[in-house]
Amino acid sequence: MTMKLNLTLAGLLAATTFALSGTASASALDQFKTFVSGTKAARGEFTQTQLRSRQGAGKAQPASSGSFVFARPGKFIWTYHKPYEQVLQADGETLYVYDKDLNQVTTRKLGNALGSSPAAILFGSNDLEKNFTLAEAGARDGLEWLTATPKAKDTTFEQIGIGLKDGVPQAMELKDSFGQTSVLKFTNFQRNPQLGAQQFKFEVPKGAEVVSQ
Repeated sequence: MTMKLNLTLAGLLAATTFALSGTASASALDQFKTFVSGTKAARGEFTQTQLRSRQGAGKAQPASSGSFVFARPGKFIWTYHKPYEQVLQADGETLYVYDKDLNQVTTRKLGNALGSSPAAILFGSNDLEKNFTLAEAGARDGLEWLTATPKAKDTTFEQIGIGLKDGVPQAMELKDSFGQTSVLKFTNFQRNPQLGAQQFKFEVPKGAEVVSQ
């Protein structure tokens, strides 16, 4: 259950993904700002792995995988397919977390919940530098990296790393205050796809228990 909750948190807050029209020679920061200003919606797939950097250094937990779709600001569907099925969905006002195993839906007001979380990078407004300090982080593993450090002191994540290649973000590293790092990698990214008007309307599954927070 602990692993499941941790994966859910990372998915919710990172919940995670992008692409942009930069060039290989552009800095990571320039590419990222182009992505933020030019990507209004996207869809793709992800894999997620958690590392315990302080306790059991570098020991990885089993990877999870799934798909995502988002439309700025505040609308997204983040779906885990493996190792268990779970959906995190927001319609711009309310966040829904559906656990298929429990057949339970948890709801909460989206409000300013995105704030300084990693989710704001993907799903929030374009005013990122209000909540994050952005800085170049050099090249590593074939990617150009930047770091986004939340300005607020009461956030779960201490630092977010974003790796880009050929103008397309390929990975995120989410370092939290508990010494754990979540690594997200993105594939099959589609930028600004056509999305239906009802794409983000959540339908409560038949028989599911609904809990409000």
